[in-house]
Amino acid sequence: MIHAADVREWREHDVVDPRGRKIGILEAVYVDTATDEPAMATVRTGLPTRQRLVFVPLDDAVLGPGYLKVTHAKGLVRKAPSIGTDDVLPAEREETVFRYYDIEYRPGVHGERRLARR
Repeated sequence: MIHAADVREWREHDVVDPRGRKIGILEAVYVDTATDEPAMATVRTGLPTRQRLVFVPLDDAVLGPGYLKVTHAKGLVRKAPSIGTDDVLPAEREETVFRYYDIEYRPGVHGERRLARR
């Protein structure tokens, strides 16, 4: 299990798929607001002049020396919902990220966001 205390150390690590293929560079980690545990990450992908941040779940992710291995294939992650490198995920788009990966989405009891950037 990945612990929230380690999150800041992960930035700029390569993110790889189960076969070891590089997806991109880890930009940020989002925690589940109900548990404060890492839930999603944004990965910087694209050409240097046209980069974007794609979302990937951190379920069963493995942290290694200089890399973070996720359980989803490179092709699936590259087509995931994304934001610009200077953008923030709007609350109304959170559910789209969860649905893309077939993960149940439940906002907080009072409609709070499910994800918070760390």
